[in-house]
Amino acid sequence: MDFVALPTTIGVIVHPLLVIGIAVRVIMNRPATGVALAWLLLVALLPIGGPVIYFLIGERRIGRSRTQRLEALRGEFKRISLEAIRERLTDVDWSRHPPGARGMDRLGRKTAGIATVRGSTLEMFSDAQKILRAIARDIDQASTGVLMEFYIWNEGGAADEVLEAVIRAAGRGVACRLLVDALGARPWWRSKQPARLRAAGVALQAALPVGILRTFVGRTDLRLHRKIVVVDGDVAWTGSMNLVDPRFFKQDSGVGQWVDAMVRVQGAAVAPLAATVIGDWALETGESIGDLIESAGLRLVEPLGSSDIQVVASGPGEAGDGLLQMILALIHSARDELVLTTPYLVPDESLLRALRGAACRGVKVSLIVPEKIDSLLTRYASRSYYEDLVLAGVQVCLYRGGLLHTKSIMVDGEMSMFGTVNLDMRSLWLNYEVALFVYDKPFAVELRRLQWSYREDSNCLDAAAWNQRPFRIRLVENALRLISPLL
Repeated sequence: MDFVALPTTIGVIVHPLLVIGIAVRVIMNRPATGVALAWLLLVALLPIGGPVIYFLIGERRIGRSRTQRLEALRGEFKRISLEAIRERLTDVDWSRHPPGARGMDRLGRKTAGIATVRGSTLEMFSDAQKILRAIARDIDQASTGVLMEFYIWNEGGAADEVLEAVIRAAGRGVACRLLVDALGARPWWRSKQPARLRAAGVALQAALPVGILRTFVGRTDLRLHRKIVVVDGDVAWTGSMNLVDPRFFKQDSGVGQWVDAMVRVQGAAVAPLAATVIGDWALETGESIGDLIESAGLRLVEPLGSSDIQVVASGPGEAGDGLLQMILALIHSARDELVLTTPYLVPDESLLRALRGAACRGVKVSLIVPEKIDSLLTRYASRSYYEDLVLAGVQVCLYRGGLLHTKSIMVDGEMSMFGTVNLDMRSLWLNYEVALFVYDKPFAVELRRLQWSYREDSNCLDAAAWNQRPFRIRLVENALRLISPLL
């Protein structure tokens, strides 16, 4: 009898001590209030599971060695930034842009250490097969170096054409480095394609490897969510699309084909995109920045085109809340029209209030999200926010043509955000992301045209009809909203 009672007695004593200990850690780490309360509730309600889950994913732990390497990289990038200033690439003519643009540049410099560079050209692509084949053509023109990083790589279709182009480039003596997330691309890592690349002489590296032992060093759910290609330091690609052909990707998920967009970049913005990939590669491999720059043939690129662009890379240990601050500033700058697209909508209070505030002050706000998404929990949690937005005057439109995966913001036909970041707390706090803040009217107009094509294939919510949802559905949505900071 005493032995039976012993585990219960230990639980009664140990669980309150764990709750108190974790509560102190949460309080001293000062996360967002909603995140803190969600963790305290979870730990209190689950005597064993709660503390274990908190230990695994409760803090943005990246490990001491990674922290030290990040500090060293900051010094290298500061030197490169000073060189760019000497080359006058950051001398932007702010009289060409709205007043808020210069403030955003200052904000990005202060919070993320990243300045706007002048003179780039952006070419928008929104057809998946055309994107993949255009990337393959650029790689076929490579003579010095190819840098690539992706969250997901998937076999099949036009994605294989990119793989073959990389193999051909390596055969010509081009230095090819591919960084692919260890978890996001797990099925691909188990395929035959990685071995083919390595046999051809391609340097291939898994980003942020996972494993039981690594949980003691840092969180294993911090993921490399960036999508970047750089060829010879002359051309770069970025946007929302993974290295997948949507005709062959997640066809059994019931959400239709993924719908994405990418931009082909030339001019000054190629350099900070290349620096982002190089920094990630150096973190994973320990190679020196100088050797990487030399072998990839990188340099400061001459201005080319009318777009002035601020490349903001974010992630644990990198830019704090810099990316969130930039997005909030962009939303607050809207005077007439604000259009946003995101596949996953799980905003924190600051984002939710910024969107509601914009609509309430008379800005025409359109939020376009997919009708169906591949995450059940996120799907229901997202819907709990629609009522708040619709009542404030935001037009929430549900895209019917597949899983809309494009991440974009357009303001007043003058400024834009385009990149890999979703409007959810995972993207803003946990993933390694990259976003282009584009100060250029022609690109904003082109982006709005793309966004409006999504809207034309959407159903926009009616507030009265939306509020007629059954009570049980609203209960589930609002319950999952309580844990949305942890999704």
